Amino acid sequence: MKKKKLFLFFIVIVVGLCIWFSPQPQAIEPRAWHLFALFITTIFAIILKPFPMGALVIISLSVATLTRTLTLEETLSGFHSSIAWLVVFAFFISRGFIKTGLGSRIAYYFVSMFGKRTLGLSYGLLLSELILSPAIPSVTARTGGVIYPIAQGLAKSFGSEPSLGTERRIGSFLMKVAYQGSTITSAMFLTGMAANPLLAGLTQEAGYSISWGTWALAGILPGIVTLILMPLVVYKLYPPVLKETPHAPEFAKKKLAEMGPLEKNEWMMLGIFILLLILWVFGGLLHINATVAALAGLALLLIFGVLEWHDVVTEHNAWDTFIWFAGLIMMATSLNTVGFTPWLSEQVVGLVGGMSWQVAFLILGLVYFYSHYFFASNTAHVGAMYPAFLMVAIGLGTPPSYAILIFAFTSSLMGGLTHYGSGPAPIFYGSGYIDIKAWWKIGFLLSVVNLIIWVGLGSFWWKLLGLW
Repeated sequence: MKKKKLFLFFIVIVVGLCIWFSPQPQAIEPRAWHLFALFITTIFAIILKPFPMGALVIISLSVATLTRTLTLEETLSGFHSSIAWLVVFAFFISRGFIKTGLGSRIAYYFVSMFGKRTLGLSYGLLLSELILSPAIPSVTARTGGVIYPIAQGLAKSFGSEPSLGTERRIGSFLMKVAYQGSTITSAMFLTGMAANPLLAGLTQEAGYSISWGTWALAGILPGIVTLILMPLVVYKLYPPVLKETPHAPEFAKKKLAEMGPLEKNEWMMLGIFILLLILWVFGGLLHINATVAALAGLALLLIFGVLEWHDVVTEHNAWDTFIWFAGLIMMATSLNTVGFTPWLSEQVVGLVGGMSWQVAFLILGLVYFYSHYFFASNTAHVGAMYPAFLMVAIGLGTPPSYAILIFAFTSSLMGGLTHYGSGPAPIFYGSGYIDIKAWWKIGFLLSVVNLIIWVGLGSFWWKLLGLW
């Protein structure tokens, strides 16, 4: 096994060196090309997995610093990211649900309501996500802090755990559906994701506008259709071992009776969780962002003894995820800072000149969507590429409102491509229920389904509403 890992690592090094020393475009500086080579090599290494992901990112960060591609301050900048820390805090909060048993209690409640079939359980999670999405603008806080512990509790209640080798029993399916559902609900509401208000602001700066009501009205039909079909697609592509649980509701009710009334720590966990929800929903009015709220929530869990410091220190999945996610955020952000991403955008723009607006916009849309493989943040992607792509699309004759809607919705949907594509992605991937090959394969196939529904049905729906 050690020889195999070293051989894979050797392949990664060879690929990286080939890209590093290949002829670079004259329009960009050497360190932009070198950072691109390092980023591509890191992603390639993550796929081959010669070493754990955190170790691979540490290696990449050291190479970036030693070769002076980035300064030490730039290399470590990802660890300052509030999103990276929000991911870590979400792991700790979910630990509180598990330790107190509140997560299991909630899981059993969902089982009692939707537990006759595995599909029913997945739709229960999606319904919760849909209800919360307009009110909680942080998809990481919403999906990572609220939905993830419930999905994990459901999986564990059926004996589906990666540590036992039973992740495919039901947990893998629920985790994949829950995460993909977050990208869909994020697309449905202007307040469904942090990048959406940024996109609306950039739209206004360009001389156009999109309101909360227009966004929601345009997204409601394709969004609901996608939420209905997506679990069926995942069920076909990545089926759970356990498909029917006819006795689950009775079993769950029996377990709830055995657990008895809520205990002190469960009440504490529930109260702090409700406080977190309030802060996440109304944090903007109180000038408290989602990461600060999560930090305060963790502090309260420690103060009231719901969690001990040992629980925080030994939550290795959280710290592992923090290292690789922060590193990827840094590299993806730096690609924009050093000029590589703007250069790539300009090259795409130059290729579509002279085409009909329909063909040109199709190409622009696909490039915009799938270039998210190079981003670890929806917000960074929107900030780097949306303004230029919007103006080029309009300049080519695309109806402005149509271009805005397509870019707005795909800016959320593209988060489902990778295990680092949005805030909650590393939380779900870090749980160990879904391996990286399955994540990328299903993510790509679902992206095709999403685009067909949102562009196909969506275009018809928006035309019917008179939006373009």
